[in-house]
Amino acid sequence: MRLALGQLAASEDWQVNLTQCTALVERAAAGGADLLVLPEGVLARFTDDFTRLRTAAQPLDGPFVTGLAAATAGTEVTVVAGVHEPGPDGRAYNTLVVLRDGQVIANYRKLHLYDAFGAKESDNVIPADDPPVTFPCAGHTVGLMTCYDVRFPEMARLLVTEGGADVLVLPAAWVRGPLKERHWELMVAARALENTVYVAACGECGPRNIGHSMVVDPLGVVVGRLAEEPDLLWAEVSAERLAQARRRLPVLDNRRFSVDPTPTRPLATTTG
Repeated sequence: MRLALGQLAASEDWQVNLTQCTALVERAAAGGADLLVLPEGVLARFTDDFTRLRTAAQPLDGPFVTGLAAATAGTEVTVVAGVHEPGPDGRAYNTLVVLRDGQVIANYRKLHLYDAFGAKESDNVIPADDPPVTFPCAGHTVGLMTCYDVRFPEMARLLVTEGGADVLVLPAAWVRGPLKERHWELMVAARALENTVYVAACGECGPRNIGHSMVVDPLGVVVGRLAEEPDLLWAEVSAERLAQARRRLPVLDNRRFSVDPTPTRPLATTTG
């Protein structure tokens, strides 16, 4: 499977962002990509008043997702992108959409919200209760995670052992801060190595977020990475490398514990 990761800096204007994203779809399709991963929340990015994402959110049949889906029509590329969609209580869902040949073929609503390091994503976003999602692509099974999800190893393990994923994609908008870049690098590599899978982590860049998109192989080797500027990263997923890694490091066969697929609710959530 040929991967492309489209690192970009989203603006407050969804139409500007759609133009950026469709240009990346065109580049990925022209380069023979099977799968293009875009960052989290690329519909609109606000760096001051985060409540604005509530009114900026669009349904999955709205103009942003519809326009991005249209860009995939007639191509061989599947696209994963992060958007916000309206929720039932005034807040939004932080949702990944999977687009192929003009259609939404899957979606995943973020389970773990970024209520950490002084941030409170749950003020404006609803945590999902549905289990994580996989989908087929180019002979592989791809699992969906979003940003803060990477700090929860049981989710990656569940996608691999129950969902059969051999590739995990991680759209993100990783916020700058002390040690944050180190956390990103460590955890993306750890999720790949401990599960013997590829991890394709696509980070938004810009004034608030680090970028640093990267692809890590099943033995924890970084096979491609970007710095802090907008760019398109290419990588290959090798079935031979996957098989070799799982023969040499059979952690999935050697494990002693299973993961309960039933999500638990956070101890406290904001409903206003």
